[in-house]
Amino acid sequence: MGYIKTTSQARNENDAVNLYYEDYGTGQPVILIHGWPLSHAMWEYQKQDIVEAGFRCISYDRRGFGSSDRPWDGYDYDTMSDDLNDLITSLHLDDVILIGFSMGGGELARYVGRFGTTKISKLVFISSIAPFMLKTDDNPKGVPAETFEEFKEAIKKDRLGFLEEFGKDFFSYKDNKDNVSGSQLHYNWGIAAGASPKATLDCIDAFGKTDLRDDLKKIDVPTLFIHGDADDIVPMEPTSQQGHELVRNSMLQVIDGAPHGCVFTHTELLNKIVINFIRS
Repeated sequence: MGYIKTTSQARNENDAVNLYYEDYGTGQPVILIHGWPLSHAMWEYQKQDIVEAGFRCISYDRRGFGSSDRPWDGYDYDTMSDDLNDLITSLHLDDVILIGFSMGGGELARYVGRFGTTKISKLVFISSIAPFMLKTDDNPKGVPAETFEEFKEAIKKDRLGFLEEFGKDFFSYKDNKDNVSGSQLHYNWGIAAGASPKATLDCIDAFGKTDLRDDLKKIDVPTLFIHGDADDIVPMEPTSQQGHELVRNSMLQVIDGAPHGCVFTHTELLNKIVINFIRS
């Protein structure tokens, strides 16, 4: 456990941001990048399996979330991919496997777009927003801009109430009460409630409106997309399906009946898919 200081190359900030990370195990490094609006704690049920499979497992909190610093701004993918690069550089990592969940898929894409794959071995996108969530003329199956504006207005009006309802949709809770407990639902709400309100708000434009299609075209390492076909948060067609089509020789694994939060509801199956891929 510890902190690294960022260099903030994208923003030329004078003040470095402290990013909290946890580092367990030995072997080839695997970096886990959490979704919005959670923290590294969301990976509780993946870390042990990754370490026991013989890997070094590193998870960190995005700026504004968890135990990392909470600057007023910098919640764009250029800056956040710089933060990821600073983590890799500070820990002197090579041959890295990057795993990003939901919003975390954006860091994977933009990192490759900005820094290439010299230090990267494999990529795993889980329920990812990449490459492009927003509905546009050339992305007709995306999510209307009004949806993201409604998110922002709801957060400005009643952030904690919004997070409670979002958490239920995250799990498709009515359909997954046998797979995830109410206690887990409440725990995730607590993590989300503890995040920076400004970061929570600003990240909506990052994950909802950033076009990462050109970034994905630069990927030249083994890549796996995992998505549940019952995801009510991130539609699969403009994200994982399109990403699979853009990334040459990539694989797409669709989990039958899985919601957005498949890391919690379909843990055993998801972990098996991930471990088999990173071991191959």
